[in-house]
Amino acid sequence: MRRGTLDDLAAFAAVARARSFTRASAELGLSPSALSHAMRGLETRLGVRLLARTTRSVALTPAGERLKRSLDPALAEVARGLAALADWRGEPSGTIRLTTFLSAARSVLDAALPRFLVDHPAVSVEVIIDDRLIDIVEAGFDAGIRFGEAVERDMLAVRVGPDLRTVVVGTPGYFARRPYPRTPADLEEHNCVAYRLVGGGGLLPWEFARDGHELRVRPGGQLVVNDGALAGAAVRAGVGLGYMLEEDVAADVAAGRLVQVLDEWCLPFPGYHLYHPGRQATPALRALIEALRWRA
Repeated sequence: MRRGTLDDLAAFAAVARARSFTRASAELGLSPSALSHAMRGLETRLGVRLLARTTRSVALTPAGERLKRSLDPALAEVARGLAALADWRGEPSGTIRLTTFLSAARSVLDAALPRFLVDHPAVSVEVIIDDRLIDIVEAGFDAGIRFGEAVERDMLAVRVGPDLRTVVVGTPGYFARRPYPRTPADLEEHNCVAYRLVGGGGLLPWEFARDGHELRVRPGGQLVVNDGALAGAAVRAGVGLGYMLEEDVAADVAAGRLVQVLDEWCLPFPGYHLYHPGRQATPALRALIEALRWRA
């Protein structure tokens, strides 16, 4: 295959990820017109249409989707091979693409990532915040950070945070109007602030366990959000009960601004883990893992 075709395939992969010629051209250092010309040339050489262009967006045709699924792991393998050359240069280098969700990014990355970048000037990190559980290999990511119980078994996982606990809280003012719930079933009589998962579209269930008995409650109430900060603000304003990470409300509970209930039903669960396929992890990724690794 000609070198130009290989370059164009890499450019196609960038357009497929970004779904935009403008964003992809910025990533590749090309003008949008030059990138568009290259894609038309690639389609002509392959004899099939890969991209469906509109004035506002770029979508993949079925043929384009199939090509993207083939290219992503192949290009990721090439990137790992190139980055592995850093072993001979004596320092990690290259780009790490990382997917996680907002609370994990704030808890794990806020403090450690800036220090890592300062210590490794030849490494670039792209972090994509997304609450969906995605196939990181197919999506072209090097690694992800999720709760330990959500990591697929065929992935290598490294703990990057302590065990966590999700608790139920409300303001003293709220409980002046409503009785304390004694069991999770009592939540049906309460105004609960629910969180909608963006990827799946469903409501995040409130999970409880006691004496080996597990229970999942679908919260109901006046407010449904897909932003944790807004949910927290509503709970702290007395709108209803919240299902929140204990570390996020510990100061409020200690100060008496929030009251914690159903404590005996809220058990710890595995905290944040960084996971990756494990196939020839690049020196840059290995360095990031060591920088984030949880040390109790």
